[in-house]
Amino acid sequence: MLNSKKIGIEIYQNLGKLFYAVAMADGTAHVKELNKLKEIVRQEWIHVDRIEDSFHSDAAYQIETVFDWLLEKEINSEDSFKEFSDFYKEYPELFTKPIKSLIMQTANAIAFSYAGKNKSELIVMAKIALLFKK
Repeated sequence: MLNSKKIGIEIYQNLGKLFYAVAMADGTAHVKELNKLKEIVRQEWIHVDRIEDSFHSDAAYQIETVFDWLLEKEINSEDSFKEFSDFYKEYPELFTKPIKSLIMQTANAIAFSYAGKNKSELIVMAKIALLFKK
């Protein structure tokens, strides 16, 4: 159980990396993008499962925590996407069709939240779609 809980928390941490990569694709994460992410975490992601982190909070909040940490550390979009991609390739069975769909919906909402999708965000979205097709 501990191992599956650890992996459950890691999936949310890696989703934080992915959504950060989308927001930072143009080199800047805008407040509207962060607000949209927080809204979707509260409306959608907390209902995915019942996994809690070590602070007894829903593990889905790890998405926001990791996003904020990456923003503070000024990590670039490509490195963040690569970390998500590596995790996805290691644990593809965690990414069911409904989870992939929610990931794409979330990433699209983040990309559209500030002045619509730009070319950089479209490229990251295409990379996500390609990753999920493999």
